[in-house]
Parts: sequence; structure tokens; C-alpha cells
Amino acid sequence: MKALGTHPESHDHGHSLAEDLLRIEAQRLERRRALLWLSSSALLAGCGGGGGSDSSGVSALTAAAVGTAATTAASTTAASTSSTASTSTTTTTTSSSACPALPAETAGPYPADGTNTASGSTSDVLTASGIVRSDIRSSFISSSTVAQGVALTITLTLENTNANCAALAGYAIYLWHCDRSGNYSLYTASTESYLRGVQVTDSAGQVSFTTIFPACYSGRWPHMHFEVFTSLSAATTGRNSVLTSQLAMPSDVCNAIYPNVTGYSASMANLAAVSLASDNVVGDNTAVQLAAMTPTMSGSVNAGYTARAVIGLAV
Repeated sequence: MKALGTHPESHDHGHSLAEDLLRIEAQRLERRRALLWLSSSALLAGCGGGGGSDSSGVSALTAAAVGTAATTAASTTAASTSSTASTSTTTTTTSSSACPALPAETAGPYPADGTNTASGSTSDVLTASGIVRSDIRSSFISSSTVAQGVALTITLTLENTNANCAALAGYAIYLWHCDRSGNYSLYTASTESYLRGVQVTDSAGQVSFTTIFPACYSGRWPHMHFEVFTSLSAATTGRNSVLTSQLAMPSDVCNAIYPNVTGYSASMANLAAVSLASDNVVGDNTAVQLAAMTPTMSGSVNAGYTARAVIGLAV
């Protein structure tokens, strides 16, 4: 039997001592290599490594380790990302659903707040004595005419969207809208001053107005206008307002009132020709904004209605 690692044509005798010593040293080195190879193979087999060579076993073990590390890192990253996204979404949804900031809208052509003219002169009802009132159904400047229509009491709550919807007390809100025929006092109903008034928010950030349900006139969805001022002393001109916007009337209440109440007959055809989405003022707002701009109402045609709306203001 040939010694492990010798050449096939080597012989056991017939060499010098020097040659024998060299051959013995070579055999010793070959045995060490063999032992090392066998040890590595056994180790890899015990660790689940496959293959018949040292390099393939190491490659399999390395790949498994890298794969495990990558999977762990990916799982950790995914979990972290999911947690962050969940937190962000919850925060946004809570803020948005509680008191979304209402968008600024035009004051329109009939504000009577000192920013435009009517009949050749500047009309500023905000400086008139008696404008601070909760019941705005009667005129109070040159007549005492009471606007007729379905009674409506509306409560507005002013909240700070930058402070967890905290109530904004001491602010002034100016509310105005058209009568049941679609006319505005001091303009198309020039001798009247009804359906306009100012109230100051209480500790709960609320004001209430007693008024009538507005008509639907040609080209616009039924609405009310309002301006917000930081204080009553600041409410002297519309140029001082921190928010000018509008409220959109609920369609179900419009459909309950317009066909059934005297004085609103023209509103039926006007309402049929417009929708909230096609309105040229509020129609471009988001669904969340439109929902916030539409007061919630309860009541009936005969008993009148109560309405509530939250005005979100970023202070």
C-alpha cells in the first residue's frame, strides 16, 4: 500500500538519508493538510453546511448568515416604518376630523364691512350702533322690518387647529346672509339692515345667532357668510378679519323648506341648477372642508331649525 500523498511511481527503498528525510517531511505535511480538511468537513456538516469541499461549505454558511442578517434587518426596518406611518396617520386623522381649518372664501359683493361701496358710498355696518346682537332678523338702522322665513338658530364654535382644538374665547364673529327672496340688506334690499350681526365668543369659543334660513339665488349654493376678528375692537372693517369664509346649507333641509314654505318658491329652480361640487366658490374644497363648512341641523319647517358648526382657525 502506498503512503498517503506519495507519487504513484515512488518506492520504499533505494534512496539516500537526505532523500528519505525530505520524503518523510513531505508526508508529514500531507497528513496535516488531510487532517485539517477532514476537521473542516465535519464542522460544516454539523452546522448544516452541504457540499464536499471546504470552500463550498464556507460559502453556504456565509450566505445563510448574510441572508438571516438581511431578513432580520428588513423585518426591523419594516416594523419601524409601519410604526412610524401608523403614528403619523393617526395624528393627522385625529386633527383633521376634530377641527379642520376652514378655507378662506370671498366675502362676496354684499359684505357691508367697509371693503366695498353700495349705491355710491362705502357701507360699513360694523361701525353702526346695535350691530352687536344675537337676534339678527330685524333691521336696526333706518327701519325695524323683520325678515320673514323659517326660523333658524345657529351656534358657531371657534377652535384653534394648532392647539388641539382649544376654544378661542373673546373673538368676534360677524355673520350675514340673504333673505328668503335672495336679497341682501343694504344692497339689493337697500333700505334694510336685517340678517347682519356680530357676537363675541364665550369661554367655550361659541356664539349663537337667531336668524332665518337663507334662500338659494341664481348661480350659488345656499350659504351664509362670516368673518372672524381677534376681538370686538378689531371688528371695525373686513380688512381686519383673520378669516373670511362661508357656510354651506345642508341639501336635505333646503329640499324640505324651499318647496313647502311661502316666499322661497324661486329657490327651487335655482337649487336644481347648482350643486355643492359645481358651486363657483366652495366647489373646489376637499370633502373634509366641505363637511366642516356644512352645519349639522335638526328641527322641522314648522318648529324651526337649530344648527351647529365648528370653525377651525389656525392661530
